[in-house]
Amino acid sequence: MWENQINQLLGIIRKTELQESVKWGKPCFTYNGKNVVSVVGFKHHYALWFHKGAQLKDANNLLVNAQEGVTKSLRQMRFDASTEIDESIVLLYVLEAIKIEKMS
Repeated sequence: MWENQINQLLGIIRKTELQESVKWGKPCFTYNGKNVVSVVGFKHHYALWFHKGAQLKDANNLLVNAQEGVTKSLRQMRFDASTEIDESIVLLYVLEAIKIEKMS
């Protein structure tokens, strides 16, 4: 359903040094074998999953915990039909997530 939007997000992430694979049937990008960010589509929205998202600064207040009280580190940056993808912001979050992974 979100094919064009997901392809746009994939194009942004592919500009980084992350390695692309498929995990849980979805595109997942890793650094040194560690999950950094995944791209997923749902019925009402599509999202970037930041695997250590709780550590991101989230200066733009774009990240949500999909399962409050259950999910410890994973955060989603959600998009829907009304969302314009801002490549510079997405890239900023992905680059920060890479930096966090490099430091861990």
